[in-house]
Amino acid sequence: MGVWECRFRRRGTPDPGRGVHRDVLNVGHDGPVIVHLIDGTYELFRQHFGRPGHINAAGHEVGAVRAVLRGMLSLLEEGATHVGVATDHVVESFRNELYTGYKTGEGMDPEILAQFGPLEDGLRALGCVTFAMVEYEADDALAAAAALAAADPRVDKVLICTPDKDLAQCVTAGRVLQFDRRQQKIFDVEDVVEKFGVLPESIPDWLGLVGDTADGFPGLPGWGAKSAAAVLARYVHLEQIPHAPGQWDITVRGGAKLARTLIDQFEEALLFRTLATLALDVPTVGNVDELRWAGPTTDLAAVAKTLDAPDLMTRAKALEAARAS
Repeated sequence: MGVWECRFRRRGTPDPGRGVHRDVLNVGHDGPVIVHLIDGTYELFRQHFGRPGHINAAGHEVGAVRAVLRGMLSLLEEGATHVGVATDHVVESFRNELYTGYKTGEGMDPEILAQFGPLEDGLRALGCVTFAMVEYEADDALAAAAALAAADPRVDKVLICTPDKDLAQCVTAGRVLQFDRRQQKIFDVEDVVEKFGVLPESIPDWLGLVGDTADGFPGLPGWGAKSAAAVLARYVHLEQIPHAPGQWDITVRGGAKLARTLIDQFEEALLFRTLATLALDVPTVGNVDELRWAGPTTDLAAVAKTLDAPDLMTRAKALEAARAS
């Protein structure tokens, strides 16, 4: 089992979108703009490992795709109006050129890999703006779109819908929030601090020290979540950490050894931080208006037939009609 699959082995995942916090959804078609940015790759994995599969008439596994599309419809039915979905069109990215150990598609379940393309086709047919990443990753697109949306004064909140710890670096107080739809939990700045022990701006530094097994880089030996949080809560970024433990004005268990490791492997720590830092220059949309859901395309009927899911068309057309009125 590859690093991507390890987080999704448990079955019985609840339906995405059900029970979404209504206080963070758009209160009306003409109300304040709430932007929902969805990690489509995460949702695909979650549904593949969390629900029974489904083989369509052509003999292809499509269970995860149709579950994700139904989840997107649930989100729209509950009030979301401006939606963007990011996917990893290919597994590898520019980060593989920076570090040979970075995650690849090796060992990925072929049934999941085969659903990447159909998912993107289905999302577009549903009318959801879709960022299919090739050089970059889905996380980069989410971060870039969040930054663009947050810069628009018409936007009240941006919800980045994924539990991925990388996206915690994008959280800004009361404006850009991380939403774990499975756990039904919203993460603001104080929640990021409670979970990781550091401010959002320190998340890449924290990952540079601790590592990220899901992404395939190890961090520095001896640096654990608690020690990294304690040091970065005081010094914020790697460059600001004094190289000698005697210069630290905090007490950390094993501080002398940690300081020596940081000195000896400082370039590795910077590289790992670079791997964990999301790119904000990824092309997504030109403005927030492009994210407004305007109904399904004419392709949805064919997609729904392929997925054995006629309800997709029925629900999408009903929602389109309701919003038009």
